[in-house]
Amino acid sequence: MYRPSHRPIALAVASIALCACSQKEAAKPDSAAVSQAAKPGSASGFDPATHTATVHARDFSFDAPDSISAGWTTFHLVNDGPNLHHVQIVRLDSGKTVNDLEAAMKNPGPPPRWAVFLGGPNAPNPNSSSDATVNLQPGSYVMLCLVDIPGKVPHFAKGMVRPFTVTAASGAPAAEPSADVTLSLSDYKFDASGAPVTNADGKTTIAAGNHTVKFVNSGPQPHEVEIVRLAPGKTMKDFADFMQKAYASDKMDGPPPGDAIGGIAAAIPGTTEYFTANLTPGNYFMICFIPDAKDGKPHSDHGMVKEFTVK
Repeated sequence: MYRPSHRPIALAVASIALCACSQKEAAKPDSAAVSQAAKPGSASGFDPATHTATVHARDFSFDAPDSISAGWTTFHLVNDGPNLHHVQIVRLDSGKTVNDLEAAMKNPGPPPRWAVFLGGPNAPNPNSSSDATVNLQPGSYVMLCLVDIPGKVPHFAKGMVRPFTVTAASGAPAAEPSADVTLSLSDYKFDASGAPVTNADGKTTIAAGNHTVKFVNSGPQPHEVEIVRLAPGKTMKDFADFMQKAYASDKMDGPPPGDAIGGIAAAIPGTTEYFTANLTPGNYFMICFIPDAKDGKPHSDHGMVKEFTVK
């Protein structure tokens, strides 16, 4: 199976360890938060009118709907906990159950083929929220949190495992979102395009404002994207140095020099998903931590890190 990757920067933005597989899918709240900030008192559940599943993450549990209907579904993750959390969606094929998955996760190695990783909203800062819109077919699923701070123990081992069922749709299916930014992921790079995006001299600039981003995994391996907004005057190296020190001591010496915004959790090749982003001016980077099929190193070690500016 897999174990969360103990990479210094990864603990700040959803440390996910997923070995590559060839599976294909069958048919403070900050103004830069991926979606609107968490609303106090907002309830968990599934709204069939908007096809939205609201999930509250706490230390260490999910409050989430037991059942949703198939089709394009927006997972609205509200992080109520003091630590980072995300929602990793896994479909359980071949009649397997959450107990089978929990047993498999105790062993090292690649995930079994019946555990299909299908993305989901990646980690926002505490007291913030993030969205991911996923096209799901009927079946048995589970939500996991693979973040491993505090204590370098993945949160699923502390109880952040939530099974749910996707039933056949009975009404009109939700429409696929329309995006103004496309983010194509491959081995080992991010390519951003669309009307708000400018690529010149090796630098990427995105216009400030609300955006719907289309995530497309075009590579032969699973990929994810986590977006981090750097604090004013800080660099990606400052962020990495801070997190290395925090990881070594298992505590943070003051606030980190950047905010986890969110994105899309680990998704198999061929996956298309969407997330929303309200980007304020500043410096950002996006990163993928999935371990490589060849050497086990995170894809970020192979250069899958992209800095960009929002103006």
